[in-house]
Amino acid sequence: VRRNDISRPAFVSHNEMEHQFLNDFTHKDTEDQASAWHEISNDLSSATPMDRLLCGDVGFGKTEIALRAAFRVVLGGRRVLVLAPTTILANQLYTSFYARLVPHAVSVEIVSRFRTAKKIKGAQKKILSGKNDILIGTHSILNDDIYLKNIGLLVIDEEHRFGVHQKEKIKCFKEGVDVLSMSATPIPRSLNLALAGIYSISLLQTPPLMRLPIITRVDFFCEQLIHDAICFEVERGGQVYFVHNNIQSIEHITGTLEALFPDLHIMFIHGQEASRDVEKKMGLFVSGNVNVLVCTSIIEAGIDVPNANCIIINNSHLFGLSQLYQIRGRV
Repeated sequence: VRRNDISRPAFVSHNEMEHQFLNDFTHKDTEDQASAWHEISNDLSSATPMDRLLCGDVGFGKTEIALRAAFRVVLGGRRVLVLAPTTILANQLYTSFYARLVPHAVSVEIVSRFRTAKKIKGAQKKILSGKNDILIGTHSILNDDIYLKNIGLLVIDEEHRFGVHQKEKIKCFKEGVDVLSMSATPIPRSLNLALAGIYSISLLQTPPLMRLPIITRVDFFCEQLIHDAICFEVERGGQVYFVHNNIQSIEHITGTLEALFPDLHIMFIHGQEASRDVEKKMGLFVSGNVNVLVCTSIIEAGIDVPNANCIIINNSHLFGLSQLYQIRGRV
């Protein structure tokens, strides 16, 4: 309610530059994407800060809408802060934002444990000298006032993954800032606030052109079934996620798969490994040099690999429904 009494200069559309940016999008907007962008564009053009929840499945185009909002705010002379719940997801967002925005002379930086101290210092210098437009990172960037300088828009990806303490931090500085929260599975509280009219809500329910529905199958653990699924996927040139959410036995299950597939490149990854190792292994998987990635739920809010169209979840009964939905959305 207090936010409704706050006003800020409107972020009006710079028609020619924005038109060029929208035209650079290589896919055709779905009906829901067009509608969501229209709603967010109107929010930004008003004198009241936006507080909107963008809800849609993985791969339905939430990031593209966030990119457009960020571009509008940067043209309006303010910086954009993009928050992700994990370092891997922050890296993926950095790749997407960098590829789309740098050709339009927008400066994009990332602060994460994967970055060297020298690169982080360089990012801080850019912010202090007014040469940074968009900063991407995990919630830890909320602890340093340098990163919050001249913020006009806060984008929160996978909003449901942030804890209460993190959300309280966000509330402390977001009162006069436009906020765009994104999630495939919003927590009941966020959904309730949206339905009550405290948040605005935009839904992306139309699948992109040529996207096929995910086929889900529930079975007992069976080596033959795993063998057939992985063989089918690899033979057609694809890659496979094998989710095993137990760090103590992840090496053992990797060994079992290596015995089943001696000719395939199989690798495991989990959150307790050194950040450099995680980054290196994910890089190998993304580049197609690893056939099967055995992983914990670290990939739940992780990287999008278009070539990985099969996911096997071991002991799926130990996951919550929203977790399964997120993990399933990786393919």
